[in-house]
Amino acid sequence: MKHQSRSRPAFLLSLFALSGCMVGPDYKKPAAIISPRFKELHPAKGWDYAAPSLAAAPKGKWWEIYNDPELNALEERVAINNQNIAQYEAQYRNARATINAIRAQLYPTLSGSLSFNRNSQGRGSRNASSGVLVNYADGSSGTTYTASNTTESTYGMGPTASWDLDLWGKIRRQIQSQVTEAQASAADLANATLSYQAQLATAYFNLRYQDSLKDLLHRTAELYEHSLKITQNQYDAGVAEPTALLQAKTQLEQTRAQEVQAGIARAQYEHAIAVLIGQPPANVTIPTGSLTRNIPAIPVSVPATLLQRRPDIAAAERRMESYNAQIGAAVAAFYPDVKLTASYSYSGDPVGALVQVANRIWSLGAAATETIFSGGSRTAAVYEANANYDAYTAAYRQTVLTALQGTEDQLSNLRILADQAAQQAIALDAANKAVTVSMNQYMAGTEIYTTVITAQATALSNAETSLAIQQARMVDSVALVQALGGGWDASLLPSKGSMQTDNPLLPSFIQPDKNK
Repeated sequence: MKHQSRSRPAFLLSLFALSGCMVGPDYKKPAAIISPRFKELHPAKGWDYAAPSLAAAPKGKWWEIYNDPELNALEERVAINNQNIAQYEAQYRNARATINAIRAQLYPTLSGSLSFNRNSQGRGSRNASSGVLVNYADGSSGTTYTASNTTESTYGMGPTASWDLDLWGKIRRQIQSQVTEAQASAADLANATLSYQAQLATAYFNLRYQDSLKDLLHRTAELYEHSLKITQNQYDAGVAEPTALLQAKTQLEQTRAQEVQAGIARAQYEHAIAVLIGQPPANVTIPTGSLTRNIPAIPVSVPATLLQRRPDIAAAERRMESYNAQIGAAVAAFYPDVKLTASYSYSGDPVGALVQVANRIWSLGAAATETIFSGGSRTAAVYEANANYDAYTAAYRQTVLTALQGTEDQLSNLRILADQAAQQAIALDAANKAVTVSMNQYMAGTEIYTTVITAQATALSNAETSLAIQQARMVDSVALVQALGGGWDASLLPSKGSMQTDNPLLPSFIQPDKNK
């Protein structure tokens, strides 16, 4: 007996030692397909858009680089009130809760029971113990049987426990898979937040473009109104044709109609901004402003930084580890499943004497189950898990390539648009001078009014083009900030250890609404 008592702890210790084993491949981050530097930042391009130091890169509240108080106030409300972000936040909390649900399988399951049974047996049974010998008057004798009825009450109570030892790490692989999936969900949340913040900034600058376009058309209409008065005076003096007067009038009214039309797009952008900040359009009114002329310099580093700064890349990378862990969980199905069971109870009658040694029942047991034949389902599950991992590896690499493409697109857009803006400024200056010259010639009687109208229309077209180029540069600068991750960093993801707390906190990049 002493030998058995000593070997039992040793046996249990060996089980715990085995429980540290996890079958299946350990995760090794695959290499991404990435270039050593961005094509647009090659010295041959002669463009120093990345001249500012990386320390000056936007972080957190990246929209503050535009120095627009109205934009700052609107952006602050996106992460709090945007309902699409709220959905991603709920999905993240769901992923974290699932971790604890899976982790609970590592611990023993303890249950208690309380039972009562009342059994009745007998009535008319014929057995030796119930028979009575009877002597009859004629001298004969016989046995008379009487009906018996036995009723018993049985009470029982006690706990039972079972424990899956997870010797091969199936449960722990499932936990690993869910932890990394929850990290990916946190990255999805960050990516969604950045996306909707960028959408708001884009809508805001488009709205400001409509404000500036409306102002341009209004100033142009005032100029045309002045020209109409000159033409009217010329007509009244008998030196201008009726056609010139009608042309001047037509040009003025067309421009006023364009000014009114600009309000359509402005209203739609304002409505879009309202929805992005989680408000009905009727509750949001944005004062009229103008499109800024300042394009902030956005520092750009080497492409490898995107692997840390892009939340969509981080999400794809975390899902690779999640699916790698699922391979281990599938492999563990080939090994025996070992469980420990224990029970301790009392059963008897009456209730007052139930908890006595004589009524005690206890048991300890261990069982190992192994699937001998499953028609190849376990092998298929391993193949399926490997295929899923390979698919997400390809998805990760494609996400990196798409990120590189998006960044290169915005870098080239900004470089080319800067050149176009400079060239367009020259064209606009020339068009404005042509208006002045043509008007002077008309006043001198050396040119017809059609020449003035043509020059004015050309000048307005060039002014609109200059404004559209500025709009595109602002929108592309927002897109570049988004392509670079908006100052986000993978270190902001919740750690694996913190993901398994009972009361998970939100990631640091989310500011929950305290009024909820």
